[in-house]
Amino acid sequence: MSSASPTPSTPLARHLPLAGVLRLGRPSEIWFKPALSVVAAIAPPAFTLLALGRLDLVMYAMAGSLCALYAHSRPYAARARALVWVVLGMLGGVGVALVAASLTGSAVVLVTVGALLAAAQKVLCDATRVGPPGNVVLTFVSSASLFAPQTLAQVPGHLALAAATGAWAWLVCMAPALVRPHGPERRATAAALKAAAGYADTGGTGEGHARARAAGYAAVQAAWQSLLSTGAPSRTRRALERLVVRAEVALAAPTQAEAGRLRAWAGSLRGTGPVPETALPHAAADELLGVAAARPLWSKLGPLTPLAARTALGCALAGYASLALGIGRPYWALVTAASLYQANITLTWSRAVQRVVGNVVGVLVFLAVVPLAHLGPAALVLCCLAFSFGAEVLISRNYWLGSVCVTPMALLITEFAGYQEAGTLMTERVVDTVVGALVGFVAAVAVTNRRAGDRVERALAAADRAREHTARVLAEPDPGPSALESARRGLAVALSDLRVTADAAAGEWWQRALPQERVVLAEQSGHRTLAATARRQGLLPYRDPATETEDARP
Repeated sequence: MSSASPTPSTPLARHLPLAGVLRLGRPSEIWFKPALSVVAAIAPPAFTLLALGRLDLVMYAMAGSLCALYAHSRPYAARARALVWVVLGMLGGVGVALVAASLTGSAVVLVTVGALLAAAQKVLCDATRVGPPGNVVLTFVSSASLFAPQTLAQVPGHLALAAATGAWAWLVCMAPALVRPHGPERRATAAALKAAAGYADTGGTGEGHARARAAGYAAVQAAWQSLLSTGAPSRTRRALERLVVRAEVALAAPTQAEAGRLRAWAGSLRGTGPVPETALPHAAADELLGVAAARPLWSKLGPLTPLAARTALGCALAGYASLALGIGRPYWALVTAASLYQANITLTWSRAVQRVVGNVVGVLVFLAVVPLAHLGPAALVLCCLAFSFGAEVLISRNYWLGSVCVTPMALLITEFAGYQEAGTLMTERVVDTVVGALVGFVAAVAVTNRRAGDRVERALAAADRAREHTARVLAEPDPGPSALESARRGLAVALSDLRVTADAAAGEWWQRALPQERVVLAEQSGHRTLAATARRQGLLPYRDPATETEDARP
């Protein structure tokens, strides 16, 4: 139960935070997977082109190789499908960019094409939740291709090279399945157990309990999505499902959860050892239904319309501003703007600060490594590999830290076609970064997202309907186990969606006051109903029926 004090209104504009924006967090548990994969995907094509004396083609080879950054948290069956779409999306963006570059030399037209591509990539990546790194890598590749000298006759060959390296990246990302075929879903289940243990530590009322609860339900939902995308059920999957149910139960009744046991189960999922078998009531064990079915893609695109408008406008204006200043690579400003746009204005501001700081420091790092990189073509390739590895090692701790490696790597890529004057490159990069960040953020403020409040209202209505449905099921004298499990899972998903929607809307500007008090009350009554449902299923110690009915009441 939440004890937060409801607030009846939301200010139209908020203070832009600086404290904590650059604070380092814990590294991702699988930081080494994308880091090693991208090196393995880039190195063979790059050294092959080096041996052939065609380093000028490395940019097209890297377009496919960078697809190795995606889908590392997904089970291998789902990863295989996701990576195919990532490679196809990359080829589509590069194909449009190369054709545009071959048909016109107008920088204004090319910037416009790049901005439209960036908006499409942003919306599709957000709607399908492909990421990290989301749309930024795809936009970087397609935008750079727009300003590469090109003829129509060269386009098929360059696309074929990108497709070949994309296929190699697919093989690199799928290779770990031979060693640990259930690794991703084991990690997702372990994350859900640890998040539930963190909430149990608060007792449901301690400091930070609301944030811990939201994180717990998000982790549980991610675990269900992971398990349900693995294909046909297996013994391992069934055992993992039971553990996820245990995490759900701990979230419903944190005072009765054993945090130590949850963490022990999570620890046992490391490696390839057997999955712990947990005892559940027979009915619950047979009715593991998972999360609600995924919504169709088209239904997810509508709410992203303001984000698409921000991206298109911000990228276009950033590119035009760079051209007006006489910068030779306006796509740097365009990509900077594209990288800013997050779920709301507050997060977009934080990303803008991180981007500027990381790029400025990265330019200084480039200055330090230029003498080494210019020792020869092999040294240039090795430096790019080192920075690609370093970027993935650091970026999960904070975006700006990863940018410290991404920036020199991007500058070095421009030198595959020939060495350039370092001072000019550095100046252009800093100016484009500042221009892209400023113009991009102004565009985000200008394009208001008044639909955020409407989405909160819809999420509230959905949570209320789910709670009322669950309460009706509980009131039946003999509800079936399937009905109880389906109602409980549906309510959990609705409450998780409500919290995500409310958090995103709270960071937006220029909108009507949000119904924060109603959100808090809906969460309180919803979580009481979840606890009552878990007891009715036999997943929690029995309590007096009168108390149970009271828990389910709004």
